[in-house]
Amino acid sequence: MIEYGLVGEKLGHSFSPEIHSKLAPYRYELCEVPRDKIDSFFEKKEFSGINVTIPYKETVIPHLDFISDEAREIGAVNTVVNRDGKLFGYNTDFFGMKALAEKAGISMSGKKVLIVGNGGTSKTAAYTARRLGAANIVKASRRSAEGCVSIDDAYICHADAEIIINTTPAGMYPNTDGEGSIALCPERFPRLCGVLDAVFNPLRTNLVIRAERMGVPAAGGLYMLVAQAAAASSLFTGCKIDMSALDRIYSSIRLAKSNIVLVGMPACGKSTVGKILSRLFCRELFDSDELIAEKAGMSIPEIFEKSGEDFFRQAESEIIRELSFKNGAVIATGGGAVLREENVTSLKRNGVIFFIDRSPEKLCATADRPLSSNRESLERRYRERIDIYRSSADVTVNGDGDSSEVSSLIEKEFFR
Repeated sequence: MIEYGLVGEKLGHSFSPEIHSKLAPYRYELCEVPRDKIDSFFEKKEFSGINVTIPYKETVIPHLDFISDEAREIGAVNTVVNRDGKLFGYNTDFFGMKALAEKAGISMSGKKVLIVGNGGTSKTAAYTARRLGAANIVKASRRSAEGCVSIDDAYICHADAEIIINTTPAGMYPNTDGEGSIALCPERFPRLCGVLDAVFNPLRTNLVIRAERMGVPAAGGLYMLVAQAAAASSLFTGCKIDMSALDRIYSSIRLAKSNIVLVGMPACGKSTVGKILSRLFCRELFDSDELIAEKAGMSIPEIFEKSGEDFFRQAESEIIRELSFKNGAVIATGGGAVLREENVTSLKRNGVIFFIDRSPEKLCATADRPLSSNRESLERRYRERIDIYRSSADVTVNGDGDSSEVSSLIEKEFFR
């Protein structure tokens, strides 16, 4: 018997227990149930209230004694309350997705909305888009099906889509890169003015990152997750949703999960600032150059001398990819880490990137930095990289002060 919890097939990535622990003083558990046991689970009714996730949002419906009007119209249920042996089904995902769109400042009124996916969450997205006044709604998936075009057809016939909502697991941890890590290419929609992604882990999927690079407002699914959890908790306890508490919980979880990523020129103070921030926030510090040297069993200059820059850059990308899975860490990168777009994408998934912009005249050339061992090469690197640093960063901070001053600037920007 569980009191409250989340039921799904695979739940290792879930933030739900952490969220519910901040909402109300009940015990909330993760309950993985294989497909051949799910009917038995609902028939036994050994729970007070549960959330339902992939792939059971439609499977649960035949087991319900009551279904809310919204859930019935959507055709998917994600919250079930056991009242004296009777199962009541609701869809709190609608509240969550509506809240996410409003939080991100993305209006669907009069817009053409393209929804990727054809499962239970896509039904919620379509219902939400209708309720928010969308003029036209199209569903797309890898293969065309009834009421759903293929992704290829979406590129050809629906390139005028203005809002994209991803409801598939594309890009979800741990499959954050490589084939299948992005639902579709946002660059192929020239009228795009908003992107929502139901995936919440990582905090920013490839779809969200690429939309942001286009200058398009985009948001991952964490706020939706917290908002739907608040609505579910309200049904569990009978208490009204506290919107101010919802925002506080979202902010605290996002801050706790976000990495602080430091980029900038060699000798700008990334390692020193990283140590200060690590102590200040009680977060583990990871220095990518130190990890590369440790893995290779030789110093950075020795790697450059014996294996060349290309070998070093590949090793750097592998380390950064590993670090991208961290949550709540401080990550200090090498001076050239931003030269590869894949590194920037990896670091942005769970991180806020801070560029420590220290003036060239305040940077010190040292022999242990292969590409900036003298004043001339250092200033040349700065000119070559400054635009890349600025475009890669979420926040640029003045790095001309001492390490404590720079750390203070980053602290203020991070919490802001």
